[in-house]
Order: sequence, then structure tokens, then C-alpha cells
Amino acid sequence: MTSTRTVSQPKASIAQVAGKVPVRPPRRGTSSRTKLELLLLLAPALALFVLFVLAPMVAAIYYSFYHWTGFGPLNDFVGLDNYRKALSDPIFQGAIWHNVLIAVLSLVVQLPLSLGLALLLNGRIHGRALLRTLVFAPYVLSEAITAVLWLSILQPGGAVDKMLAGVGLKGLTHEWLADRGIVLYTLFAVITWKYIGFGIILFLAGLQGVPPELKEAAAIDGATSWQTTRRVVIPLLGPTVRIWAFLSIIGALQLFDLIWIMTLGGPAGSSATMATYLIDRGFRRYQFGYGSAVTVILFTICFVFALLYQRFALRRDTQGAITRRAGA
Repeated sequence: MTSTRTVSQPKASIAQVAGKVPVRPPRRGTSSRTKLELLLLLAPALALFVLFVLAPMVAAIYYSFYHWTGFGPLNDFVGLDNYRKALSDPIFQGAIWHNVLIAVLSLVVQLPLSLGLALLLNGRIHGRALLRTLVFAPYVLSEAITAVLWLSILQPGGAVDKMLAGVGLKGLTHEWLADRGIVLYTLFAVITWKYIGFGIILFLAGLQGVPPELKEAAAIDGATSWQTTRRVVIPLLGPTVRIWAFLSIIGALQLFDLIWIMTLGGPAGSSATMATYLIDRGFRRYQFGYGSAVTVILFTICFVFALLYQRFALRRDTQGAITRRAGA
């Protein structure tokens, strides 16, 4: 009985001989010239980042351990006392709550309002270009101009009070920026007027990426316009909504300009935010060590939120952009 032994050759070699799989060129390491070019291109940006971001952060952490007025040497080391003092201050605790409240209101009020107006402006309506310009115009204005404009409108006897009196609602007039019960909500209305245009433009850009074939397929299946919007369009806007929510929350945590110009965080801290509290203590009262501690706390809150949001909310969007090598 004769046995036949078959000598098997590597599949890759057979395929390459047959000309079916191209032979990959050997990898080459990054040349020294390429490394030098990358270093020269990145050096200005890295220098600016270190000078204006890392260095101030390190300095703020260092100053936060001292009781320092901004003048003279750093001699009075207090350790973590500035942090304990800030976290136990009822005004600072209220400022944190105000930031959180504005962030929540942004999601609850601005999100549906921005999305609804974007869907409306994405349709075929007369004067669509003009309406888009009008809703985006407030966002172009600087915070200082917006604050001064609304400061005059909301003054006692100003345009808002006159409008309410003109329609027979004089009883609804208030000292909008002096009433501790409504000042924060008044400021939120101004913030919404200022920043809603950004959300509308962002959602309009997202709507341009929705394939029209999906809408046509839904219409063929008998779906109404509302069903198509709710079950097809809005789910496809998920990444855009998550990006908008991230920017909105970070902006709410760092809110400063409008509130500082309009109320200085008053009356009696009822509209204070972490940023206005920081400026008030650090620069107006010359408590630079204490203000540095507040700065570190504000940065830590924003940094931790950004990490958690990236981990749990934006992960599904970034995973689709990551390509993995086969067999890795």
C-alpha cells in the first residue's frame, strides 16, 4: 500500500505567486527628517499651550495653598484651608447650585426649543434665509453688548415693563434683576436668547446629514411627517444632540460674562456662579490664594464632568470612528 505525502506550502506564498494578493512593502520607521518637521510644526502650539494653559494651572495650584493677597512674598502657608473654606461657604455652595440649575434648564428648555426651531427652519417656508439670520444674530453679539442691551430693557420702567403694561398685565411687572426669587430665571431667559442660535445652527447642520432616501422610504411605508421626524430624523441626530449637550453644560458651568455685567452675582449672591464668586473673592477682595483654590475646584468639576461624559455619552460616537486591524 503506497502512501502519498503532500507537501503544503504557505497560503500567503501561493496567493502571492498567483498574483491575487499584492506583496506589502516593508514598514519603514519615521525618518529623522519627518520627526524634525513634526517637531518644528508642533513647537509653536506646544509652547503656547504650556505658557497659557499648563503654567497658569500649576501656578494656581501652588498659590491655592497660601493665604496671599497678591502682593509680597508667599509666606503664609495654609495647606488645604482655602479648599475647606470654599466648600463650606454657603455662598459658594449656592453658586455651584446655580451653575447646575442653569445647566439643567438648558437641557430641559433650550434643547426642545432649538431642535423644534431647527426642524421648522429646515422645511420649505417663505423667508427661511432671513429667519435663520435673525435667530443666529444674537449669538454673534458679544456678551458685553448683550448684557448692556438687556440691562436697559429689564430696568424698572423699561421696555419689558412697558410692554406688559400695554397689554394689560401691569401686575406682572417686577424688578427683574433685583428680586432674589426670579433674578436667576431672568438671567436664564437672556442666556437662552443669546445662545439658542448656536443650537439651531448646529442642529440644522446635523439635519443636512440625514439621507433623504430614508424619509422617502418612510413616506412610502405610510409614515406621517411627524412619525418620520420622531422615528427617523431625531434618532439620527443623536450625535449632534450629545455634542450640543456637552457644550451647553460646560458653558453653564463656566458662565461669567453676562451675569457679572448685569448683576455682579447679586442681589446677595442670588445669581452668583462659580466664576463670578471667583472673580469677586480673588480680584475685588484681593484674596488671590483663596481665589486660586476656587479656580482649582472649578477646573476639577469641569474636568471630571468632561471625562465622565466622554466615557459614558460620547463613547458610542467615537467607537464608530476607530478602525481596528484584522486579527488584532
